[in-house]
Amino acid sequence: MSSSPTKKTFVVTRFDPDQDEHPRTDTYEIPVREDWKVLDALNYIKDEVDPTLSHRWSCRMAVCGSCGMQVNGEPKLTCKTALAEYGDTVVVAPLANFPVVRDLVVEMEAFMEKFKAVKPWMIHAKERAAEEGTYLQSPAELQAFKQFSMCINCMLCYAACPVVANEPSFLGPAAVALGHRYNQDSRDDGDAERNEVFREDGGVFACSYANECSEVCPKNVDPAAAVQQAKLLNVLDWAKSFVVPRGGKS
Repeated sequence: MSSSPTKKTFVVTRFDPDQDEHPRTDTYEIPVREDWKVLDALNYIKDEVDPTLSHRWSCRMAVCGSCGMQVNGEPKLTCKTALAEYGDTVVVAPLANFPVVRDLVVEMEAFMEKFKAVKPWMIHAKERAAEEGTYLQSPAELQAFKQFSMCINCMLCYAACPVVANEPSFLGPAAVALGHRYNQDSRDDGDAERNEVFREDGGVFACSYANECSEVCPKNVDPAAAVQQAKLLNVLDWAKSFVVPRGGKS
């Protein structure tokens, strides 16, 4: 005789800002499989129990970063987080520190503005002519920034960051890490522009180094290290300005 299906209880935050004054929770008891991720359970609820549930997901391969949520109070990428890690009750809520669009879906427009502010693209002082060939890098030059390029913009680091929680103007871990990634790239000449942004109010010096951002990153990026490295480089740049005129050469 086969054993009865395993069941878990899901307590899910529900909120429609057009209709609800405050968030509430709905409870669902559903059958689950041993190999399910948290996202599988949410999809089951959506497909089989309550089609009004709203949550965001896409690739299911921990690449797109769209399915970040609070699971039992911790920021998690739900397509990567195994249900087997949890007991009989699983509490799912939208990512902390973001406005809620509906249920488990959050608004990321403010992050995108911070993202653009650090200019996460290649800036060249002078464009290279085609006959000069491509930009070459040594393995060591690549290693200087490679880990910071692995960010998938899932925003788990923002949900975990205590500074973001208290200072919404803070650039935040992912934006700094992405800006720092280009500052460390030997092919880029935009560090002076980005460092001006890093030194503004809400820039890198607002970070208290709680390290929570690096702890929750699903891609093993170390945004806390990027912030601290950016702090050091900006202090050195500031000190150098007393010796070398800005834009000059030592």
